[in-house]
Amino acid sequence: MIIGHIGARGGSRGVKGKNMQEICGRPLIDWSLDQLFESDCIDHVVVSTDSPDIYTHARARGTLPIGLRPARLATDSAAKWDVWRHALEAAEALAGTATAFVDLDCTSPLRTAEDIASAIALFVSEAPDMVMSCCRARKNPYFNLVEPDETGALRISKPLPTPVVSRQQAPRVYEHAASTYVVSPDYLRRSSGLFEGRVIPYVMPVERCMDIDDETDFRLVQFLLRERLDA
Repeated sequence: MIIGHIGARGGSRGVKGKNMQEICGRPLIDWSLDQLFESDCIDHVVVSTDSPDIYTHARARGTLPIGLRPARLATDSAAKWDVWRHALEAAEALAGTATAFVDLDCTSPLRTAEDIASAIALFVSEAPDMVMSCCRARKNPYFNLVEPDETGALRISKPLPTPVVSRQQAPRVYEHAASTYVVSPDYLRRSSGLFEGRVIPYVMPVERCMDIDDETDFRLVQFLLRERLDA
């Protein structure tokens, strides 16, 4: 049994009320809710929120009735991991033991149904502790990311014995894209953070990994969603 999850606080510093903000004619959260409800892989959907309005909206869509998240998980400093653990426990109390926990970040609505299915298939075939959405990094710490040394002079962040003179020579690195996660419930219960176990990448195109953090992000994602709808 697979639980689909969305975490959506009522507040936001970058875009006021962004999780319920209308984008391309619908609340932002609905783009991810629809993907979970339409997926043949997902058995139950749950939304973890501190907002009565978001909770009422989610319940009307058919999510499990887990109530509002505790106050300790309602701040902008609350760890995603702790929110997941609470949601898993509350959902399992209603629906039974889960075999996988799938989290969609509702501020990343550009993923596709194929991304969700492929991430779950990768989880099933490879049996990791977690599958995490990633994209190829546009900057590389072995090549063109720099940091100041103790004198203030810039140095390559991760120097190698033989200098890297082109991006093609640099080791592959990924950006952690806050979009799609497939987590082993046992791993979620026993661990305290993302990278304690075997975490493997599900690699997505950069253009499907955009996350809404501020007003500029919102406009860019809206543009790309409209372009997709018009295609």
